[in-house]
Amino acid sequence: MLARYSPSIHYPFPDTTCPDGQDVDWSRFAYVQYVTNAAYLCNAVMMFESLHRLKAKAGGLMLYPRQWESDENLPRETAQLLRKAKEEYNVDLNPIELVNGGGDPTWAESFTKLLIFNQTQYSRVLLLDSDATVLQPPDELFLMPSAPVAMPRAYWLDRTMSAQLILVEPSDFEWARIEAGIANHTSKEFDMEIVNQLYAEDCIAIPHRRYDLLTGEFRNAPDDHRKYLGSTEEVWDPDKVWNEARYIHFSDWPFPKPWIDGGDKARLDRMPECRKKPGSEAEDCRDQQYWLRLYHDFSHRRLVYPDDFGKVDGSSQDYFGTASPPTIRQWRKFSEW
Repeated sequence: MLARYSPSIHYPFPDTTCPDGQDVDWSRFAYVQYVTNAAYLCNAVMMFESLHRLKAKAGGLMLYPRQWESDENLPRETAQLLRKAKEEYNVDLNPIELVNGGGDPTWAESFTKLLIFNQTQYSRVLLLDSDATVLQPPDELFLMPSAPVAMPRAYWLDRTMSAQLILVEPSDFEWARIEAGIANHTSKEFDMEIVNQLYAEDCIAIPHRRYDLLTGEFRNAPDDHRKYLGSTEEVWDPDKVWNEARYIHFSDWPFPKPWIDGGDKARLDRMPECRKKPGSEAEDCRDQQYWLRLYHDFSHRRLVYPDDFGKVDGSSQDYFGTASPPTIRQWRKFSEW
């Protein structure tokens, strides 16, 4: 039965049991990244590197601008990252025409992500927005009951599904619906509004717990986690939340995304506070530590050159807690490679 979302419902984690012990043909599934410019290409390759390092079972598919195929002035670093994704992380590369829906340029090209509905070479695809970190590969989502679309609830909003993570069964029928939605959208409607109009009432609800955590949740007061936890009775436990999380999306407005240098002062002003432990004078800094680890990890992985992508000092590492946080002076932007 398809579940309609509700703030008060605790959705069970997906049942990933294979019937009769049958093997899963993982070649039918793919994690998808869509790329509209060089900066987001870097993020996309970082996402595929993480999935590869964490031994994800499903393959990868990258949608990137077709114009790069014939661009004689394509930067060396761009070509190098495309090659790295294909050769080292076994990602299928699919050149596409960008879908620009007009309106706010910040979001105009986000319509391109909706091309996942047309990737009929796969039985199921899982799109992950690239301004995020994968802690554990969510392979089990591919084994959820069949449905055209599955999405988590945008728990920070009212009655809205999140387009940061979308599980899709591509088909000509659903792609035609998406094309019509793009053609008829208003100037204030973008990818999130279109998928909500078409699927919010009928899609399978992926639990937002574990699968769509915002970094900003670590900044909330201890008694302000009801929307994420789904109840007022459960006590916020940063360790538990961290250990169960698969996918964490960077969202701390107005603090910038982790590949943009916001400055040390902005980071200090925006990071979670340490709090007194109940009945004790000792401080609990776990929220702060996890928040900083997320930003430091992303920054470290973004620092390295393409030839050493995913490595520090020539050896593969898990960056969470294994390397000293970079200073602002050490940060290198993609354009400076």
